[in-house]
Amino acid sequence: MASVDHKHEDEVSFRDRIATVDASGKRVWIYPKKPKGKFYNARTLVSIVLLAILFAGPFIKINGEPLLLFNILERKFVIFGQIFWPQDFYLFVFGTLVLIVFIILFTVVYGRIFCGWVCPQTIFMELVFRRIEYWIEGDYTAQRKLDKQAWNQEKIIKKTAKHIIFFAIAFLIGNTFLAYIIGIEALESIVTDPPAEHLGGLAAMLIFSFIFYYVFAQFREQVCTNVCPYGRLQGVLLDRKSIVVAYDYKRGESRGKFRKGENRDEAGKGDCIDCHQCVQVCPTGIDIRNGTQLECVNCTACIDACDDIMERVGLPKKLIRYASEENIAEGKKFHFTVRSIAYSVVLLLLAGVLAGLLVMRTDVETSILRTPGMLYQDQGENKISNLYNIKIINKTNEAMPIRLELLDEKGSIRMVGNEELMLNKQGVAESALFVIFDRNDLQQMKTEVHIGVYSGDKLIEKVETNFLGPAN
Repeated sequence: MASVDHKHEDEVSFRDRIATVDASGKRVWIYPKKPKGKFYNARTLVSIVLLAILFAGPFIKINGEPLLLFNILERKFVIFGQIFWPQDFYLFVFGTLVLIVFIILFTVVYGRIFCGWVCPQTIFMELVFRRIEYWIEGDYTAQRKLDKQAWNQEKIIKKTAKHIIFFAIAFLIGNTFLAYIIGIEALESIVTDPPAEHLGGLAAMLIFSFIFYYVFAQFREQVCTNVCPYGRLQGVLLDRKSIVVAYDYKRGESRGKFRKGENRDEAGKGDCIDCHQCVQVCPTGIDIRNGTQLECVNCTACIDACDDIMERVGLPKKLIRYASEENIAEGKKFHFTVRSIAYSVVLLLLAGVLAGLLVMRTDVETSILRTPGMLYQDQGENKISNLYNIKIINKTNEAMPIRLELLDEKGSIRMVGNEELMLNKQGVAESALFVIFDRNDLQQMKTEVHIGVYSGDKLIEKVETNFLGPAN
């Protein structure tokens, strides 16, 4: 980025490694200062709403189904109360395409706002676990001092209390995510029944809990820099017009300590007083004044810290702010680029296709296939039949009677067994049927046949198959 153009080559060696690893490759533990300010307050409110939705989600029912369920083991997926089966996989593919294009578009235009405001990793780490850490161990200087001191009664009590609370919250998070996979009823059974009856579920519960505990107690910001691909993608997706958390180097340089009553312009100083408050509050340990970096999650802590300092020394705020490189370098205001407009058009088209597929999605999924290895059968009286296997999946929570009829053809259908199938809710019915035609009505060896699937008098699906007969 151009924000480092003013630096000499030896002053930008920070780009040789991430901020949380030293020159020898050893982990550098981050002790961020407790943030405060309007952006932090706004992020807190957003986090409260999102956390409430997350923890309440498993208990919310729509038409008797959970709000969200991703039961991979039983191949059952529920989104906003609507059941999706493996046969609906094409909807998942289109939905994923729409999500990917949306992420690309959003990042091109607005940078990593998602990471700072919505990402679960950031919300739990910065707005839950760090707050507990501040409450028990104190601010960043007290935490650093506590870690360096010998193991005495104070350190044992504080560390033990912190990690017990950390694991309790991780256990709650792990169980919540497990509820989105197996359902709240299955989770309640694991919790209330004797452990021996649900050893697999209990193991999954503990595994989830320990994973979340390790992530938030130890791994922390390494998730964003070493695991999550989004940070690395930003180098490809961002351009000079993308909105990011940025330092206004045109206004801030050259840096110089604040002296009361001094005319900074005459002294050749910019507005940055080199207080390092933006560095001290950063949860990933970077110096935002070096430009956009892989580790930056756009959490806005540096904006609040800088604004507070600027207000104290009587200088204009927004030295660090949401801005594009183009805005800082050339003073140009934000506007949509050809690339962002193109992404928007593609996104709208994909969203339209997805909406159309969702609207056209039927309540049942029917497959009617000719029985493998069998030719047509001569039924006598100049009648020819084909044998078919039928499988019907009910995607709803209501049982329904099913009957089949030929559409716009002169033949007839004869079921093997009951003439009417009873399809249980979320159930699967399998049977066989004969399609029978008069030999004189067959004009060719392969005839396209359309079969209507009815529930009562309502046509709920049309199925197309082929009928094989003798050559006339």
